Amino acid sequence: QVQLQESGPGLVKPSQTLSLACTVSGGSITTAYYAWSWIRQPPGKGLEWMGAIDYDGNTYYSRSLKSRTSISRDTSKNRFSLELRSVTPEDTAVYYCARDNLGYDYWGQGTQVTVSS
Repeated sequence: QVQLQESGPGLVKPSQTLSLACTVSGGSITTAYYAWSWIRQPPGKGLEWMGAIDYDGNTYYSRSLKSRTSISRDTSKNRFSLELRSVTPEDTAVYYCARDNLGYDYWGQGTQVTVSS
């Protein structure tokens, strides 16, 4: 059974960088042909795909967030990470990591991140 767990600070100040990690157990992030995504849901809004890193380390980003987003991985820890720079209160959301297997078949529980001074 694959499990994903998000971790990171729940409160970030405006203009700072939001950093989250997703630790995966029960499966390797290097197994072909999965991709591993970051998805968020602002309060009262729908899910927004932010970007992904695939089994081979290739990264893909939402056009609207590409200039502020970086996704990386640490294969020794079976973990992938998100950085979102220059955050504003509009980046307040529940952030999820998920496995993309031609559809999202495993999700983390989500972590609330609030951007506020």
